[in-house]
Amino acid sequence: MEDKIISGTPLGPRVTEVTPMEDYKLLLTFTNGENRIFDAMPLLDIAVFKPLSNKLFFQSVNVSYGTIVWPQDIDYCPDTLYSESILA
Repeated sequence: MEDKIISGTPLGPRVTEVTPMEDYKLLLTFTNGENRIFDAMPLLDIAVFKPLSNKLFFQSVNVSYGTIVWPQDIDYCPDTLYSESILA
């Protein structure tokens, strides 16, 4: 998937692959080829993300439309995933 332009603003890298890791971390691959690690632990304190505290639920993460998603319509902004993750 190529990055697109919306209203003249280029989108940041989008997620192409996700692998759940230990301790609520996610290994993400982005459209720019970077592999990055995102720590999802802080999300567990936010009401909408409470279901992620169940490890089996957390591990059900998938990629859809350039970001990560879980059942129950839970997703996370791909730009924030990129900016808040570290190079793997």
